[in-house]
Amino acid sequence: MAEEAAQVSVVMVPFPAQGHLNQLMQLSCLLFKYGLQVHYIGSSIHNRQARVRVNGLNSRHVSNIHFHDIPIPAFESPSPNPDSSSKFPVQLQPAWDASLSQRQPVFEFLREIAKKSKRVIVIHDPLMALVVQDVVSIPNAESYVFNCISVFSQVAFIWDGMGKEFPFELSKELPSFEGCVSDDIMNFAALQSEPLEYRAGNIFNTCRLIEQPYLDLLTGKEIIGDRKSWAIGPIIPAMLPSRDNPPKCLEWLDQQEPNSVIYVSFGTTTSLSDEEIKELASGLEQSKQKFIWVLRDADKGDIFTGEVRGAILPKGFEERVEGFGIVVRHWAPQPEILAHPATGGFMSHCGWNSCIESVTMGVPIAAWPMHSDQPTNGFLISEILKVGIVVREWDQRGEVVKASTIENVVRRLMASEDGEEIRKRAEELGAAMRRATEEGGVSRLELDSFVAHITR
Repeated sequence: MAEEAAQVSVVMVPFPAQGHLNQLMQLSCLLFKYGLQVHYIGSSIHNRQARVRVNGLNSRHVSNIHFHDIPIPAFESPSPNPDSSSKFPVQLQPAWDASLSQRQPVFEFLREIAKKSKRVIVIHDPLMALVVQDVVSIPNAESYVFNCISVFSQVAFIWDGMGKEFPFELSKELPSFEGCVSDDIMNFAALQSEPLEYRAGNIFNTCRLIEQPYLDLLTGKEIIGDRKSWAIGPIIPAMLPSRDNPPKCLEWLDQQEPNSVIYVSFGTTTSLSDEEIKELASGLEQSKQKFIWVLRDADKGDIFTGEVRGAILPKGFEERVEGFGIVVRHWAPQPEILAHPATGGFMSHCGWNSCIESVTMGVPIAAWPMHSDQPTNGFLISEILKVGIVVREWDQRGEVVKASTIENVVRRLMASEDGEEIRKRAEELGAAMRRATEEGGVSRLELDSFVAHITR
């Protein structure tokens, strides 16, 4: 395989938003270990973002990847709006605009690299199908879509779009899709439908241990035809690299007891309002449970420029919680926080990156979805895998979650018999997920199979 791999070039085409950039970066480093030459293509801004915000990898891993900057039109980042009640990721609008301009430069790059390779393998985000569609005109190239969300959510979206009921019996009704996705996002996704038909196969960042029934349905011949599919997740490394200079939050965790800290973070596409920040701060303080709270606004189109909103905490909050809680206002090493023995819970928006990282590290989730696939991911976590609890039901999304509710949820997850049982299930599932990526494990075998296929 090594000899064949040397003649194959892999080109990653991520959607330019953090959760998507991160997953394809992790996959890039995995494939490099097989002797494949891996290229990562995007704007200079987003390539820089992918390198700076590497999660679960070190600089040595990333230095093996070939980055290629392509030009995009100048864009303006939307200004932060602390009073906005909308949780739609409006900050992604520049990313959509940027991606639509990439078709020609991506095609030119693929055409050039195809002249030097026996085969070119394009791995792209579903939201970049329009950009890579010209791969079909290159004789020695083929494309594979890398699915960045849960299979459960994909099945739910597809069946809802067909006007059909969810094809599995559930303990309670699925969250409504109303309010999940804006019309702009739906229209942008619709542009990808026809170009997606050009793909040669499907890759999923999930594990058969947690999504087997939904994978069987989604990868059936009536849905994807004769295309091959591989479930290779979790792609986050089971063994995270050590740091010479760990950040303050990790040093603080080193001083805490096992399973005593709840990690609070809502990803890169959500900004909490001032009122929500006040209630969350009060709830965490009243719970008397140890916490790390990552308090950041949603990303802008260009994370390196422009105004950064300084969220205002209740007066004296950080002084009062000193000793049992810390607030992080910059980028946090999430996988390392979740893998730390002191971390016993995760209050999360339930983006798929966060869900699969938390499950892999054996950490139960307090599910607080905001938009997109997050409500169905939260349902998978709490109702099917039973490794989490719900902070707020989706049909109450228009209401501000009160401090008393947050306090009760944190105490239930971190300091109750019910929470301990949920944690035990999470730890057992996490151990199984990590074994799945080891040699001979179910996900490792699928990754081996994929590499064998593209180097055939």
